[in-house]
Amino acid sequence: MSEWRNSMLLSVLLLLAGSASAFVEELDDSFMETRGDEDIWLIKFYTPWCSFCRQLDPVWHQIGSELTSRGSPVHVGKSDGSTSPGLSKEFKVRGYPAILMLKKNVKYNYSGARTKEAILDFANRVGGPLVRSLSSVQLFQHAMSHHDVMFLYIGATSELKGNFTSSAEELIVHTYFFSASRDVLPKAVSLPSLPAVVVFKDGSYFQYEGETRTSLRQEPL
Repeated sequence: MSEWRNSMLLSVLLLLAGSASAFVEELDDSFMETRGDEDIWLIKFYTPWCSFCRQLDPVWHQIGSELTSRGSPVHVGKSDGSTSPGLSKEFKVRGYPAILMLKKNVKYNYSGARTKEAILDFANRVGGPLVRSLSSVQLFQHAMSHHDVMFLYIGATSELKGNFTSSAEELIVHTYFFSASRDVLPKAVSLPSLPAVVVFKDGSYFQYEGETRTSLRQEPL
């Protein structure tokens, strides 16, 4: 009877392990040739002898499961640097574990906490639109309550908006970028002219005054 219970327990554990691994794809050196150009990938690089990699492994499978259950467009993968050195070299991996996102040939390195919540936030931020639309007062208030720092573009299409979007492509790893119409903002937010870029941080705001993409990237986070 004891042997039967042990056998059943082993079967359940193997089934659970198999279910978890179904949400995370093992990637090898052929990845760059076989992936789709529009695919978005969240990838963990690891080695079998790395203890920090092993600690991250259950979290990584939880991330894969949760993103799948959400219907996220982000694919979750992992790559063994000892058996697929070419892929590690392609992404300039210098230490393990390394986490990055590949989105339409743009690589975003992750350097935050190795927790499920922090990595999921990174995946949601980088995997989604570069600039997210806030179409109502309620959406604006929700964004303000959930983000310590956020950049907001107000106005119609312009050269400034092009600079704003280009900067978002580089800085999305740090914070969120939004766009909205003037009537979505509180009346206390004074904007002398439009279009405008407003930075909200620590309960206050200031308006960006520059014109170039370079100076927009230099605004403090």
